Amino acid sequence: MGKLVRVSALLLAIVGTSFKVVALEKPIEVKVFIAAMFEIGDNSGDRAGEFQYWYERYFKNSNIVQVKGALNPVYCNQDAVCGSVLGMGKVGSSASIQAIVLSDKFDMSQSYFVISGVGGTPPNKGTIGDVSWGSWLVDYDLGHRWKPEEGPAGQPTFMPRKGYESIRRYQLNPALLDWSLYLSQGVELKDSDGAKAYRMRYPQKAARSLPTINNGTHMTGDTFFHGPGLSQEAQYIASSYGADDYVITEMEAAAIAQVLSRSVGTERLMSLRGAVNFDQGHPNESTLAHLDPAPGETAGGFAETVENIVLVGEKVVDHIVQNWAQWRQGPPPFTK
Repeated sequence: MGKLVRVSALLLAIVGTSFKVVALEKPIEVKVFIAAMFEIGDNSGDRAGEFQYWYERYFKNSNIVQVKGALNPVYCNQDAVCGSVLGMGKVGSSASIQAIVLSDKFDMSQSYFVISGVGGTPPNKGTIGDVSWGSWLVDYDLGHRWKPEEGPAGQPTFMPRKGYESIRRYQLNPALLDWSLYLSQGVELKDSDGAKAYRMRYPQKAARSLPTINNGTHMTGDTFFHGPGLSQEAQYIASSYGADDYVITEMEAAAIAQVLSRSVGTERLMSLRGAVNFDQGHPNESTLAHLDPAPGETAGGFAETVENIVLVGEKVVDHIVQNWAQWRQGPPPFTK
């Protein structure tokens, strides 16, 4: 009985004590998240990498949110557009996006995601300065490989790894892809004299063309694969998976998609890449020479391409934000 009295007295003391209730800060309900992979220097005022034009367009006067486990801070503006530099490669980028998506500082249950960066393109599919919306994301590395001389002559040296079908390729939402292509059509892409001259080293019609906005499979590989043989192998992999033609080589998208598929889903995911190099040398250039070019032999157009990416991407980002009432529950059915 004495113990019960003491407990009751303690409860009365707690109830009678005045205390301040501190309200938890409300998570940011993110409308669009822009994911770049690297920046060359600062976010503004110097040579632009993948994030600088996004930063100058959306984040100059934004809130800065530190997230444990993310490589860099997350910037969020008043329109609930957020962005960050995740880091290059599958591990670095996926570790950052997982930390950000799982952070209690954000509500990303209705967010759209734009994977934004540079890549390479096969000269028979695209050219320097192109901007590509991904239709499929395919993992280049996940499978079986062998040395060419250890298999049938002239045959592919890759076999898909069975049992990994759900994580080796992702088809992005076709309606969202249609919207992205429609909203960004007509954007005037920038070009450079250096890129124009460099294209003429290649005989392919696509390589010699002016930059355009296209779509197709984005091939994710930690290996910076290069040369006509591995380019053909990438196309073979895309075909084996029933995906569209391989048009962009990059290093992060499939890994980011896997993280999102486990958390918020991939129905609102977009992959946006600009071509800053060809995935192989021209006919009079070896693969190694193209990988390590002599002074004056590099492709031009990098500065113009990273700006093209944002010129294209902002059309979609702005439309989603300005029409949030229609887009909040998911991409509306596509109608022109």
